[in-house]
Amino acid sequence: MSTAPSYPFSSATGSDVRVRFCPSPTGTPHVGLIRTALFNWAYARHTGGKLVFRIEDTDAARDSEESYTQIIEGLRWLNIDWDEGIEVGGPHGPYRQSQRSSVYDDVIEKLKASGHLYESFSTAEEIEARNVQAGRPAQHGYDNYDRELTDEQRAAFRAEGRQPALRLRVPDEDLSFSDLVRGDITFPAGSFIDFVVVRPNGKPLYTFVNPVDDALMGVTHVLRGEDLLPSTPRQIALYRALIDIGLTTFVPRFGHLPTVLGEGNKKLSKRNPESNLFHHRDRGFVPEGLDNYLALLGWGYSADRDVFTLDEMVERFDIVDVNPNPARFDIKKAESINGDHIRMLSVDDFAERCVPYLVEAGILTEPLSDAQREILAQAAPLVQTRMSLLGDAPGMLGFLFQETSSVELQADALKSLPKNALDVLDAALAALRETEEWSAETLQQVLAEALVEKLELKPRVAYGPLRVAVSGRRVSPPLFESMEILGKADSIARLERLAAHLES
Repeated sequence: MSTAPSYPFSSATGSDVRVRFCPSPTGTPHVGLIRTALFNWAYARHTGGKLVFRIEDTDAARDSEESYTQIIEGLRWLNIDWDEGIEVGGPHGPYRQSQRSSVYDDVIEKLKASGHLYESFSTAEEIEARNVQAGRPAQHGYDNYDRELTDEQRAAFRAEGRQPALRLRVPDEDLSFSDLVRGDITFPAGSFIDFVVVRPNGKPLYTFVNPVDDALMGVTHVLRGEDLLPSTPRQIALYRALIDIGLTTFVPRFGHLPTVLGEGNKKLSKRNPESNLFHHRDRGFVPEGLDNYLALLGWGYSADRDVFTLDEMVERFDIVDVNPNPARFDIKKAESINGDHIRMLSVDDFAERCVPYLVEAGILTEPLSDAQREILAQAAPLVQTRMSLLGDAPGMLGFLFQETSSVELQADALKSLPKNALDVLDAALAALRETEEWSAETLQQVLAEALVEKLELKPRVAYGPLRVAVSGRRVSPPLFESMEILGKADSIARLERLAAHLES
């Protein structure tokens, strides 16, 4: 009977699936990072499994509480929840690496005792010198020199004042796995070296604590960015050691998600505003729209449908359907999809979501008055089909809440006026002053008769000056409905104001 150790990959399916999202709190959340969270969440929900959310905050120089708070804020805004971890709790806490030092110390001691970790005293300069002496490139990397140091040699190094790093003794064989996104991958023996897992100061590295946490938390599927693919053989090697000491019984399945590209097909940089999650929220993306678009960065609902809800995504999402090719962040397509989701909202919901943007622009103050709410309720249906971002609300709706004298006559709108704009305004004013019933239907009929029929103007020429007078803009909600909301006195005052401006 064979006594060779067995290192099986996880066979978990259904409710036994456990995935994790484990960001480092360094900077504002990146859309690529949140896409990773979304895919892990969708896979957990699709399978009926669990999503574990932990924070990898062992880099004191770069980590920040502000970033930690922003990550949580971003997930909650996008309706990405989790089953275990930060602010939720669970049986495997604490869920911040900075609070798990004793856990790591215990595992390190077990791996040292079992011979999987060994002390390495080699400096970078010594490693380079040995490589050159052996005819290898200087930057070839560590040569496993310290694997078989004697007790006397280790004592001599310590006598020099050296403190050792700890390296993992990796197997001298090919390491293969089946990537859930990319298929079968083999890292040949010799392509990965005994790597450092604990610094000379005793602090464990990410390459150690990450797999240890995954093992202790029972993670069955590791779904992460393609940039981490080169570290996979190291993680598999460490997992074998963790199995040997009884910390776990399996190696998780890996799936490496496609890189998110920006303009010029370059990796979407953190310095690019489009990478900033909150940049999109501030511009007026609704969470439903951004979730939908982020899902398309490597996955698709169907060949003929790009717009879907989170529930529909969960129903269909499977990690094996993710495309391994890089995904390009296309802001125009993102905005278009966001517009589709804006149109899917109820009118009341849409109106309410516009309020923060109107307040931020100084157009409204909270709490809104009854009159302001009435205007918003009347105007919301007029613009909901015309907006792709909630951030368009101040420009589209602001003039309805402003006094006539406060409405800015925008330069591009004034330049668009036809030469006969003053004649158009005079004819419109004459007709409107005689109009008693102030409804959109009546206004359209009265103005069509006065401008299109009597002056024989095309509608675009006839109504363009009126639109500019009423809203100050070239593009606005439907003209006649806007005039109905403003009322007769205010509408006439705005036309008179533009006429006076053109006469001066």
